[in-house]
Amino acid sequence: MSDLRKIIIDGNELEVPGSMTLIQACEQAGIEVPRFCYHERLSIAGNCRMCLVEVVGGPPKPAASCAMQVRDLRPGPEGQPPVVKTNSPMVKKAREGVMEFLLINHPLDCPICDQGGECDLQDQAMAYGVDFSRFREPKRATEDLDLGPLVETHMTRCISCTRCVRFTTEVAGISQMGQTGRGEDAEITSYLGETLESNMQGNIIDLCPVGALVSKPYAFTARPWELTKTESIDVMDALGSNIRVDTKGREVMRFLPRNHDGVNEEWISDKTRFVWDGLRRQRLDTPYIRENGKLRKASWGEALAAAAAAMKGKAVAGLVGDLAPVEAAFALKQMIEGMGGRVECRTDGAKLPAGNRSAYVGTAAIEDIDSAKFVMLVGTNPRTEAPVLNARIRKAWLAGAQVGLIGEAVDLTYDYAHFGTGRDELARAKSSLAKDAEGADSVVIVGQGALREADGEAVLAEAMALAEASGSKLMVLHTAAGRVGAMDVGAVTAGGMDAAIEGAEVIYNLGADEVEIADGAFVIYQGSHGDRGAHRADIILPGAAYTEENGLFVNTEGRPQLAMRAGFAPGDAKENWAILRALSAELGETLPYDSLAQLRQALVAAVPHLAEIDTVPENEWTPLPAKKLGKADFRNAVSDFYMTNPIARASQLMAELSANAKARASAKIAAE
Repeated sequence: MSDLRKIIIDGNELEVPGSMTLIQACEQAGIEVPRFCYHERLSIAGNCRMCLVEVVGGPPKPAASCAMQVRDLRPGPEGQPPVVKTNSPMVKKAREGVMEFLLINHPLDCPICDQGGECDLQDQAMAYGVDFSRFREPKRATEDLDLGPLVETHMTRCISCTRCVRFTTEVAGISQMGQTGRGEDAEITSYLGETLESNMQGNIIDLCPVGALVSKPYAFTARPWELTKTESIDVMDALGSNIRVDTKGREVMRFLPRNHDGVNEEWISDKTRFVWDGLRRQRLDTPYIRENGKLRKASWGEALAAAAAAMKGKAVAGLVGDLAPVEAAFALKQMIEGMGGRVECRTDGAKLPAGNRSAYVGTAAIEDIDSAKFVMLVGTNPRTEAPVLNARIRKAWLAGAQVGLIGEAVDLTYDYAHFGTGRDELARAKSSLAKDAEGADSVVIVGQGALREADGEAVLAEAMALAEASGSKLMVLHTAAGRVGAMDVGAVTAGGMDAAIEGAEVIYNLGADEVEIADGAFVIYQGSHGDRGAHRADIILPGAAYTEENGLFVNTEGRPQLAMRAGFAPGDAKENWAILRALSAELGETLPYDSLAQLRQALVAAVPHLAEIDTVPENEWTPLPAKKLGKADFRNAVSDFYMTNPIARASQLMAELSANAKARASAKIAAE
């Protein structure tokens, strides 16, 4: 980089790009500068003044380091590098003054504030503030906002850092929040008192540096120092967002995002963040056996013996659900195929070709969207299928990328060229995209809605041809967290789900709750929640949810990631792979591993790239042969964002959010 400038910070000389701000240069030098309004993923506001530093030879007052670039600094009289001090008496006095101002109107309600223990204002008041205030005037008070069922507001605590306003407008793409008034009357508010209409609004809770915006469902339930923190992976969509699970005893109290630039940056969707109450409700915690049409509780020995008796000598099929970790899919495949049965993971009918990773995963990494000049969406609504990915496309759009859509016209929070809704437009788009995207980085994103119909394979072949003609990378946007991993281990049957269950006398259902199984077959259901699959079951084997076992998940770009156990499953529920291992012994077809480590060794021996945790393997480009496209319009895969899996359907909060979204979408009549 040619624009490198020398700068001396607190006696350390370093070379940094001239376009860097001083606060970033200080971070490179390993020097902490306090801040409230600055956030590296949001635009610069420069309004809290906590990050003041002294520029030697500059103006006789401190400068805001978040808003001043290195190239704006003047060199010394003999051309020496500019000197910046972050701990001089001037800076110390300035920070103490700023902190005193910030606390003029701040209510001292730390003992009852949910931010206590993880509050930037507390931490920085201790580190940079003084122990007294010269102000004796009464504190101002402001009315709290109603932002909906997720974010609780205490606006008297607000320090007007505007992080929430900048996040909602820039990243989430909604314009309901802003600041009105001047001076003492300035306050953050929502437009006409509206609630927030976004499925990423929970991120403003993390961004708020004080207790003005806190989590409504989590309010007054725990303090941060009481919680056990476990780093894990989210399974609410196929993006594989990195999360932290906070547990108190055996209960999951909240989910928080972890930073991962290659996947979710530091955002998560509201479903990911607030689904934890669904982990407590409608749980299967003991085995059941159906007798005379009614389910009765049973012991593990009895249930496994009954399942083995039902399966022996019969035509067996296995279904892999959307939330199944790779280990469970692999163990099920080995057990069922060992009995001469068939296994299928494409339970929604998606025509994903087995064995061709460039066709069921694609060749694009999520990070490729950042630098893309053209993004083509085919039969997908990323705002509901993967909200964090949608925010990434919006970021590329803000940076100048063009977006095209073939499929249902929906609000994606950014402008796009709508090519049309049907298959015909896909063929027509090939020539126009090849022209528009020529020589530029471009990405074609294909949704599951486009691949679920009868001509799904023809659509995928056409999308691959479109990517090839325009020199684009291809991304297949999955909606099920366990799908790519199950495809990787080969849990598929030629001809799809109908072929897999055709003629099957016994169906082993591993958490597939999105499918209707016709009468006739004997159904063994293994899963965590009493959802659709359990209602149809003749034997129920209770399994662990994703926070209750160590598991491997492969995200939509083909990146294997580890979800770690944060707590234990309720009652008698067991880890999924362990149930399959125990049942295989009962069947007399014992699987060749006794621990998760041995299972993973067998898994990696069969599918080597699963050992490369957190790396995106290169997929060899293998185009599909062209087939005849149908005539229908594309339909998106997700109709209700908040109700896509059994955990979400068990959550009261998700039910409330779903009802609110439906009410907002219904057409208003004049009297309203």
